[in-house]
This record gives sequence, structure tokens and C-alpha cells, in this order.
Amino acid sequence: MQRYKILHRTYYNFSGPVRLGPHYLRLRPREDYDLHIESSTLTITPPATLLWHRDVEGNSVATATFDVPANQLAIESEVIIQQFNEAPLDFLVADYAVDYPFTYHRMNEIMLSPYMAFPEPATKSLLTEWIENFWKPDEQIQTYTLLQRLRTHIHHTLSYRLREEPGVQTVGQTLSNSTGSCRDFALLFMETARCLGLASRFVSGYLHAPPSAANYGSTHAWAEVYLPGAGWKGFDPTVGAIAGTDHIAVAVARLPESVPPIAGSFVGPPGSSLHVGVWVTRYE
Repeated sequence: MQRYKILHRTYYNFSGPVRLGPHYLRLRPREDYDLHIESSTLTITPPATLLWHRDVEGNSVATATFDVPANQLAIESEVIIQQFNEAPLDFLVADYAVDYPFTYHRMNEIMLSPYMAFPEPATKSLLTEWIENFWKPDEQIQTYTLLQRLRTHIHHTLSYRLREEPGVQTVGQTLSNSTGSCRDFALLFMETARCLGLASRFVSGYLHAPPSAANYGSTHAWAEVYLPGAGWKGFDPTVGAIAGTDHIAVAVARLPESVPPIAGSFVGPPGSSLHVGVWVTRYE
């Protein structure tokens, strides 16, 4: 078991006093059998009233409402977790899904159908052609090996670029530019997996790693694929690895734009600036 401390600070500075609308916070890691939350504190200035709920995907969401105007909104989340996922490759895929292609069992397919929706026709055509760079349709291959190839191909052929602008690039933009951020690579992996007939979803969270061009005090993103017998397994094309002990999932979604860490509104004079800092450290 490994313990981590996650400190996530967000500051919105406004050009004058503003009235803050509700803000939706996805900052609490997803707890399950291999991740336990030991402690969690959320400090907000100006003071906010918090209501917690789980959204349709099981993510923890805090709705913050405010009563007083403010020139600045400061949100600080500090979480200590216990991470037990120290052997991410310790799983077995169901016999019928070991080799690709396979068909999900009917009851699973009904539940997984939102995560299997093909991209729009132009993107699907582009990806179908791009897939042949790492796999030919007449080649026999195991499902996990195919996903490894996809992850490795993105990691080795595209260049990481830190993007401060909001939103996610289209798959076409990422392939045309040969660059992208972690969220762009996660979307590319996810939509390619769906073109292959595999259920895939977007994951937003944190990564414990030394500061580098690919990890500089920010949140992180990767993709998950549903493998029968193993469940949802994470693949990180940005760092070229399967999601393991150093990956801490906060929110999952069918679409990447559905799970920003913080989303909200304000009414007041135009103009604002945003400053974010994230630190993930081993905690003894």
C-alpha cells in the first residue's frame, strides 16, 4: 500500500466584485477496493455552502453556493489517499475476450453502449485508416496486446505539448499537428478503441511523477477500456503505461468535456484570471 498527499489549489481573480453562481467541484478521488481516502479537506474563500452528490457515472460532485460578492475565489483541496493498486497487470480477461475481435455479452453491451458510440463519420474514417499504422485487420492478435500497441503508438509517434487553453482538440487536430496534451491523447485513444468496437471512457485525475514536460503541476487524463473479466482498465498514452499505483482517478465520463475539475459562473465586470497548482507527493 502506498499513501499519497494531493494538494490542488485554484484561484480565480476578478476585475471587480462579482456575484458567484453555483460551482461544481470534482476534486474527490474515486474510492473503490484499491483506493481508500484517509482524509479530505476542502477550503473555499469566500465561504460556501456545500452539497455533495454522486453523478450518473458515480463521480463525487460538490455543489458550492455563495452568499457574498467577491474579488477572488480560492478553492483548496487536500486529500490523503491509500493506494493499493500495486500490481495493475494482475488480472485475467474472460476467455471469450482474450482474442480480438470479440463481442460483449448482450447484457453488458446494453450497459456499455454509451461508451461504444462511434465518432462522427469523418473521424471514424480517419481513425480506421490510422489504425493500420500499428495493426492490420487480417492479423490475429490478443485484445490486450492490441490496446498496448495503440497506447505505445500514440506515445512514440506524437509529441506532448502543454496546452493552457481550455477544451480538448479534435482527433483530426491531434493527428494533423502530431502534438497534444494528455487530454487530447486520452480522447484519441478512447475514440480509436471505440472504432475497434471496444467500450472506452475518459478519466480525469492526478498522476504522481517528477515534474517534467508531461507533468508540471496539473491534473492528468487517460482512458479506460472495459475488458470482460477484468473490468475497466486504464491506459495512459501520455506516459506510455497502463494506469497503476501513480494514477489517481477522480472522475470518469463518456465525454471529456463532462468532467472539468471545477465549473461555475459569475455575474459582474468582465475579465478574470485563473491560476492552478497541483502537487502529488508520497506521504509516509
